[in-house]
Amino acid sequence: MNYKIEICANSAASCIEAEKGGAYRVELCAAIPEGGTTPSYGEIFSALKSTSILVNVIIRPRGADFLYSRLEMDSMIKDIEMCKQLGVNGVVIGALDKDGNFNMEYMKELVNAAQGLSITCHRAFDACKDPFVALEQLIELGIDRVLTSGQQANAEKGIPLLKKLVEKADGRIIIMPGCGINENNIKKIAQETGVTELHMSLRSNVEGGMEFRNPDLFMGNPDISEFSYDVTDESKVRRCVNILNDL
Repeated sequence: MNYKIEICANSAASCIEAEKGGAYRVELCAAIPEGGTTPSYGEIFSALKSTSILVNVIIRPRGADFLYSRLEMDSMIKDIEMCKQLGVNGVVIGALDKDGNFNMEYMKELVNAAQGLSITCHRAFDACKDPFVALEQLIELGIDRVLTSGQQANAEKGIPLLKKLVEKADGRIIIMPGCGINENNIKKIAQETGVTELHMSLRSNVEGGMEFRNPDLFMGNPDISEFSYDVTDESKVRRCVNILNDL
């Protein structure tokens, strides 16, 4: 089986580490704690300049739900145009209506803007009311793959639905499980679902280089260190790649 690993990369530095570890592709995101939002022009440029790995970029203007205003849609269209200009491999999109179905009018706009790029639907799919109706909507749109946890808290819990989605898709769209996949469960998820592409984070916390540290300063959440940050861990990526190569 020819498995492909996609890494959810939170920076150009993470893209570099993902490539070193043998990943096939990255999904470049900002604001990972919010589920991922569109990274800056500079971050995308740096990732493309410093790696040769395939770079897909999430197109998401904010966290929270996937019910977007016209203003937010206009921003997403412009972000897709920016990604095209920079030369990314693909974009990662999704927009729902208030009833938990894909907003087909908005989705068609996003797909049309992304013509010529690889198109993934992000985990807006997991917020849909009926996953099988949603799957047919994505196939109708001509989208290449869907990132999903099987509508569960993590992909391991979502194995039963993931397996059914693979069977229902029948090669018409790629089902790519993601959320909570690591070296301890990647083999189980791959074998029990029948998927060929898997999406993982595989980051480690890195201590920053500041020597002077104001203990009273908090730029955001006081429970999160101001002096360390997460970066994709090359060794974790390589271990997962090796596990799949042995299957």
